This record gives sequence, C-alpha cells and structure tokens, in this order.
Amino acid sequence: MSLEAAESVDLTVTGMTCTSCAARIERRLNKVPGVSATVNYATSVAHVEHASTVSVDALVATIEATGYRAIAPSEAESGVVDAIERDEEHAIRLRFIVSGALAVPVLVLSMVPALQFPFCQWVAFALATPVVAWGAWPFHHAAWLNARHRAATMDTLISVGVLAAWLWSTWALFFGGAGGADYTMSLEWLVPRSGHSGTMADAMSTPHLYLEVAATVPVFILAGRWFELRAKQNGSAALRALLALGAKDASLLDGADPVTGEGGREVAISASALRVGDVFVVRPGETIATDAVVLLGVSAVDEAMLTGESVPIEVEPGSAVTGATVNVSGRLVVRAIRVGFDTRLAQMGRLITAAQNSKAPVQRLADRVSSVFVPVVIGLALLTLGGWWLATGSTQAAFTAAVSVLIIACPCALGLATPTALLVGTGRGAQLGIVIRGPEV
Repeated sequence: MSLEAAESVDLTVTGMTCTSCAARIERRLNKVPGVSATVNYATSVAHVEHASTVSVDALVATIEATGYRAIAPSEAESGVVDAIERDEEHAIRLRFIVSGALAVPVLVLSMVPALQFPFCQWVAFALATPVVAWGAWPFHHAAWLNARHRAATMDTLISVGVLAAWLWSTWALFFGGAGGADYTMSLEWLVPRSGHSGTMADAMSTPHLYLEVAATVPVFILAGRWFELRAKQNGSAALRALLALGAKDASLLDGADPVTGEGGREVAISASALRVGDVFVVRPGETIATDAVVLLGVSAVDEAMLTGESVPIEVEPGSAVTGATVNVSGRLVVRAIRVGFDTRLAQMGRLITAAQNSKAPVQRLADRVSSVFVPVVIGLALLTLGGWWLATGSTQAAFTAAVSVLIIACPCALGLATPTALLVGTGRGAQLGIVIRGPEV
C-alpha cells in the first residue's frame, strides 16, 4: 500500500495490560488488507495507516474482536478516554491498598515462626483468599479473555502462578495434613525438617503452604501497574498542559481592514471561532490567540514556551507571531494566518504525539520477544515440573520450582521502560520548548 493512497488515524486502545497485548493487536490489524499499524502500549494508541476502502469502524471492530476496546478520535476528544483512565487508576489503587493490607499479615505469619499460633495457617488462608480472588481478578480476567482467543500474555503467567500457589495451599490445608493445630509454616524448602532423614523426599513429605506467594505477588504486580499508570498519565498530562497554553478568548475587530488593521468594532469571541484573515487585538500581558502577522503596533513577545528563548522577541508591523506566546509590552493589532490544526502549537503537539507513538529499536526487540515469550515460559515451567519430579521424587519440590518459573518470568520492564521514558521525556521537553521528534534522534 503506497503512503500516498493511505489515510491515517490514531485509535485509543483500552484494556491492554502488557506489551504482549499491544503486539497481538498490532499483528491482528496488520493482517487486514490495506492496513499498516503500530500499537504503543505506553501511550495506549494504535497508529493505523489504511487504504480509503478500510473504514475506521472496521478498524475499531478488528481491535474489539481481539478482546480490547478501541476509541475513535471523535469519541476520544469528548473526554471519554480521560474518564476511563481515571476510573482505571482508581480501581488499581483501591485493589493495591486493600490487597496490601490483607497480604502483610499473611507474609508476617508465614515468615516469622515466633509470631505463629495454633491454626494461624487458617487465618493466613482467610486473608490470602480475597487477594487471590478479588485483588488478582484483573489478571485472571485478562488471562481468560486471552485464552478464549487462543493467546497468552504476561497476565497468563501471573494468573497461573498465583492460582497454582493458592490451589496447592488449599489442598494442603484440607487434605494434605497442613491444617492441624501443631502445623508450623516454615521458611525451609529443600532443608530437611527436624525429625526427618536427610533425603529430599522426606524433607518435602509434609506439604508446605505458599499463601504468602499467592497474596504478595498480586500486590507487587498491582503496585507496578499503578506506578505505570501514573507515569503514563503524567507524561500525557505534560502534552495536554502544553496544548492548553493557547488563549481561550480573543478580541475580534469586526469590520477592520485586513491589510492595514484600521477601523472595526471590538467584539469578544472564543479563540476557536477565529478564522484565517480575521483581525484581532492583543493587549499587553495577553496570550496571542493564534498564529498571526502584525498589522499595527510595536511590542515584545515572549516565546519561551515554544523556543526556550528567555529574552522576549521584538515585533513590528509585518512580523509573524505565534499563537500561545505572550505579548509583553505594547498593544498589537494582528491578522490570523493559521488557525486550528494548522497552527504552530498544533503542529508541535502532533510532532510530540508522533514521537510518543513511535518505537525505539529496543522496544521493537521486546515486542518480538514477548510474542513468543509466554508460550516458551509455560513450556519451561512444565519441563521444570517434570525434571524436578524425576530428579527428586518430590511433587512439592517440582511444584515449587515450576511456580517460581511462572512468577519471575516477566520481561515487561524491557518493553515498558523505553516507551514510558519517551512518553515522559517528550512531554517534559515540550514544556521546556524542546521538541523530540522520535526515539532515533
């Protein structure tokens, strides 16, 4: 598909929980004839170039068929995305706080034998169960949705690992002899307990409980998701703050000569109502409403927010001035030459958005790895389970090693660090008048 024949659209995607989700949506979109797509997990944006025969509604339907929600630009401008992000951040924060409050006693009881008391393992079980069922629900739900589409993501690893630890502990409590009053939760794993021989099979003969694993892993992952959401929101907020610097109102000179700027009656209007060729007044201290050329007056204009230049620039009749800059001294009469999407500020915003949506080489590598990583990890966990069972004869030792593989195997940092750094860096740079055009710069 030639670029000349292509149209482009940025769709906001919600429901993604890791880089594997973005990679799967990207693959699904790129399978559509006439479509070339890039999905950025950090910005939650799918940048799609498509033939004119492919409608935006068809692209939205493709993403939603993958199990996620897509929001078209018209809907995104209405504030729907901001509302969804606020609700998501609030929900994650609530789950993290409540789950953390429940998980701490479980961790203390499991790790400090001196604080244990008869049947304390049942208290730990009662505290850990809500964390597994409610706190970790976003991971279970995402894993189930992906399983329905015959896919696996990082949420699959988290869900399987947490559920495996909880189900094992449940079996041990109800059927494995770990529910008695004299049972002690121990830090030992492969170290023989007192009263046992030195063989590993004997050391593992009494079932261990893994309630602290089932309770704390969701808390740590929720904390990471919360910090991740905050970083994404802060980076996006920096760009929104830049775009919000434009003036909200303008003093239109209705009927003024568009060449000399003389005459006309002053009328207060919204800055968004200005059209190319309109003549308006900018008083000292006011923000220039849109890109314009000076017709009357001499002044100095502060362009620090765009260029970083600390010294105001002198302007006179014939000088071009940029929207969102500040008129420092004299009264100016100017004529609008660019409005709306064509202004320098809007172009700057599009450049920054394009930079945020682009992918650095290391991020593309992470995307390729994540597409095969989860199945490989699940396979390694099964091999670990079988290998440890054959080597030790202990189901518990094999189970512990297999769950460890599932829990620790999450390369999200590689896939998230680069785009998040780019998101925050471009937003902050924009506030300082620095435009970063892409990760290759």
